[in-house]
Amino acid sequence: GYVGADLAALCREAAVAALRRAGGLELAANPPDLELLRVESRDFNSALAMITPAALRDVFVEVPNVRWAEVVGVDAVRAQLQQAIEWPLRKPELFARLGVRPPRGVLLHGRPGTGKTLLARALATEAQAGFIAVRGPELLTEWQGASERALRDIFARARTAAPCIIFFDEIDAIAGRRGSGDGSTIERMVAQLLTEMDGISDPKGVAVLAATNRLDRIDPALLRPGRFDLIVEIPTPDEAGRLAMLGLHTGRMPLGDDVDLAALAALSAGFVGADIAGLCRMAALAAIGRDPSNTVRVSHTDFLSALTMNREHKK
Repeated sequence: GYVGADLAALCREAAVAALRRAGGLELAANPPDLELLRVESRDFNSALAMITPAALRDVFVEVPNVRWAEVVGVDAVRAQLQQAIEWPLRKPELFARLGVRPPRGVLLHGRPGTGKTLLARALATEAQAGFIAVRGPELLTEWQGASERALRDIFARARTAAPCIIFFDEIDAIAGRRGSGDGSTIERMVAQLLTEMDGISDPKGVAVLAATNRLDRIDPALLRPGRFDLIVEIPTPDEAGRLAMLGLHTGRMPLGDDVDLAALAALSAGFVGADIAGLCRMAALAAIGRDPSNTVRVSHTDFLSALTMNREHKK
């Protein structure tokens, strides 16, 4: 998706990053040896995060730098996504050699808070591909034909910026079952989505990733091979997964000596990733309420109080 002006800006920003690394504002007082100064790969990587390609400028969403190391408790799902989306985008020649077409789309479903959007962000970062995030309800307008045109434009931009990932969050809002009474706009949106994903034109280098909490509301035509080839359920984490999540969210938290994360993982059966994050946040707030000093540590009692509050809130 980068045009000539974008590439020029990228090189310029990488050079500035190299100068900044060599001394920044102190260059005038202590000029570096220009013969030894080099623009390195890390300078280009930092410049890539600052220069938005022209082809994606209208729809580009800056994704936080989420790595696979930050996605814990769903190792099996992570492996499936790497094989279905990351590998085809990074090594298309391998699939061409085997004579197979890579999966066209992957649909993530599961309980709210299981980390579907987090997985999409990590996948976009690790695949080193363009990323277009689309919230399903935002495409719906009152003007006839405008919603379908917006969907066509998204796929057209993705093809221009290939390799590219299109992520539809809450896809059930635009891909409901036809004939269910949701209106003609939804039926036309489903037809347009079917055409873009498996129509006459082959969108090479474009992968579709979608997430929903309501798999039963998706039109069956989208769930066959050629559209969403892979349907992945994000499970509720087991005890080992909850322990890994607790370790991740408490990594920078000053914990008391009495905190037993293994015991907390056993007590939090049924919790998903969002619940674990909320539990750690509520425990920290309880600790601050108990001792608002800079030396406060989160104790095991604070976590137990947070667990009680969480259960009462769910009731």
